[in-house]
Amino acid sequence: MRIDVLTIFPQMFTSPFADSIVGKARQRGIVDLRLHDIRDATRDRHRVVDDAPYGGGSGMVMKIEPLVAALEAVRDEQPGSGPLVYMSPQGERLEQERLKALAREPLLTILCGHYEGVDERFVEHFVDLELSIGDYVTTGGEIPAMVLIDALVRLLPGVVGKRDSVVQDSFYGRLLDYPHYTRPQGFRGYAVPEVLLSGNHAAIERWRRKEALRKTRRRRPELLAQAPLSEEDQGLLAELEAEEAQREIPLRQ
Repeated sequence: MRIDVLTIFPQMFTSPFADSIVGKARQRGIVDLRLHDIRDATRDRHRVVDDAPYGGGSGMVMKIEPLVAALEAVRDEQPGSGPLVYMSPQGERLEQERLKALAREPLLTILCGHYEGVDERFVEHFVDLELSIGDYVTTGGEIPAMVLIDALVRLLPGVVGKRDSVVQDSFYGRLLDYPHYTRPQGFRGYAVPEVLLSGNHAAIERWRRKEALRKTRRRRPELLAQAPLSEEDQGLLAELEAEEAQREIPLRQ
């Protein structure tokens, strides 16, 4: 997969994507990450990419000319044309299903906005998708773009050693992840659940699924309405409801 990033701060991406999973994916040729400085597409000696907004108001707006020039320069290099994603707090909230769809794209271009945003004409005529990482505003689109790239790359085949690690991630199947434990078995009186020490793989898988349902039901109940639940899942949910009802029964005085 090739990912092109349009930004005025390309140096911000150097260290985060030189190591860890994304760095290894780049070294192995699974992902081709290219950084493009939008200022290189300007024509004035001061390399200006922003200007005051028409109609007045505070802040500055990124100009359409360097954005289009930068995009066209990237498209001239690409062996095709993939979608252009603009990282914006006004965009669609980034979720796992969208990531899975983007992971199927061989080419992807990401625009990192700044200031008060970009000229709306660029958004209307060149942007294919606006994405947000949450209902808050960052100082620029670089960190949201890093979040998108990191979450996206780990879905690519061959990036994560064990495919099950990806499939069982929180949100992959619209459920939160089950609890994880490792050595030591006991610590200050805190024990690991006995079922995980039993060696009974069927019992372990059932426990993990039930705990994933329990956590999702407690923390993000709206996800259950979207999750592809099996008959066994429905049975586990019924068990959880019965357990909660039992805990609510007052003790006899």
